[in-house]
Amino acid sequence: MSRLWTNKPLALALCACVAFTFSCAHRKAVVAPEPPSEASAEAKTAPQPPGEGTTVVGPEPRVAAAGHPESGVTTSELPADLEELNKAGYLKDAFFDTNKSELRPDAREALAADATWLKEHPTVKILIEGHCDEHNTAEYNLALGWRRANAAKDYLVSLAVAADRIATISYGEERPFGTCHDESCWSQNRRVHFVITAR
Repeated sequence: MSRLWTNKPLALALCACVAFTFSCAHRKAVVAPEPPSEASAEAKTAPQPPGEGTTVVGPEPRVAAAGHPESGVTTSELPADLEELNKAGYLKDAFFDTNKSELRPDAREALAADATWLKEHPTVKILIEGHCDEHNTAEYNLALGWRRANAAKDYLVSLAVAADRIATISYGEERPFGTCHDESCWSQNRRVHFVITAR
């Protein structure tokens, strides 16, 4: 026995082998879960009343025909001049709550209508501008404007508008739509604005 312990590599190999054997002996068998019965499947799908602290989220808005000027106009019938095209108001802005980049229900509805119009005009390319009110620092507002623009882009892409048709930029608080210093203007400045860049 003393000769075994003087041969350290052999002793270590023997200890590892014994430890491995004991660890394998105590493993539990893996059993596949039983498929759910019809009763449990029905119980899972039955609507449950919201509990305390639960947020109820309504369904996504239905993507319907855009209610924009001259709906049904083909791309070839759109104004050739981009400035005139942008003034026509085919795409509607989406608005945000203070310091938020999450899409409100009214913003989702506006973006759904914009997505419908963009899919009807597959050659049109757009720039989404992220804007903020004058609260916070310039750096914070630039980052917030970027998040807002990209939230709008991601939502349009989820509605099957090709991502390569959409560019984003943030202006933060630098290009306000309303210039007064109260909520009536600040609410108008918390937006994403659409600019058609190619038809």
